[in-house]
Amino acid sequence: MNDFLVYCQTEQFLWKVGFSGLSCLVLLGLYFCFGKTHFQKLQHRQSLARMILQNGWYEIDIRPSQSFFKDLPSMTKERISDFPKMYYMLKNGILTIRVKITMGRYQEQLLHLEKKLETGLYCELVEKTLQNTYVEYRLLYDTIGNRITIDTVTAENGCLKLMESVYWNYDKLPHMLLAGGTGSGKTYFILTMIEALLHTNANLYILDPKNSDLADLQTVMPNVYSEKNDMLACVEEFYQAMLARNDEIKQLPNYKTGENYAYFGLPANFLIFDEFVAFADMLGRESTDLISKLIQ
Repeated sequence: MNDFLVYCQTEQFLWKVGFSGLSCLVLLGLYFCFGKTHFQKLQHRQSLARMILQNGWYEIDIRPSQSFFKDLPSMTKERISDFPKMYYMLKNGILTIRVKITMGRYQEQLLHLEKKLETGLYCELVEKTLQNTYVEYRLLYDTIGNRITIDTVTAENGCLKLMESVYWNYDKLPHMLLAGGTGSGKTYFILTMIEALLHTNANLYILDPKNSDLADLQTVMPNVYSEKNDMLACVEEFYQAMLARNDEIKQLPNYKTGENYAYFGLPANFLIFDEFVAFADMLGRESTDLISKLIQ
């Protein structure tokens, strides 16, 4: 009988330990799913409030304060009478901060918060817009956590996915400039974009004046050039094709002013340069005509 009681107590103890461990795992999972983001939001709001207070971007009233003892001299008390209206939202890795502009003493500071927000909240500015009486800052939050692997970079519906919450809408904004130091990954980034665009109906023209990594694509795809004359001929062909397509679009029965190739169901044409400055330097004085065509 004693052995049976010991067995039952041991089994109950193991069940309790197991249930407690499972509960801890569930709570831990809930924290990482919801609680961690909640605390991050609280820290952000605290940082924004501290920024306003420490910079003195608020108005105060000085009011007399009555003492309990009538024979003591009267004292004054400061009270915040006006605090800048600031709205905060963190959603899908994008941090949105809207600040109301009231043409007060601190208008200029509130209109140029991007540097403080980037460094103070560890974010990168994506967009800054003026909307009626507000200035809106949109920042990319947690850039490391929002990175994606090369095989998940996809292009569809005129958008190229670059990060979890970042897209290049090349249908509406067809120009991209990549800048960075040597070895920072510019060429790998271009190769990743090329791989994604090859799964669409886009036409790609690739120029590599240094005859480096992109030039190796000559063995697997057309319209890849690294020689000076070939590259000049490619730019000229691309330019003339652009003018011809513009004329063709205007003859279409469904032509509409202000719409681009995507509206008419035409494929995108990409002219991709690696090390454009090297190409311009290679041409010297001849680069004027090249730059003129690229501007158009």
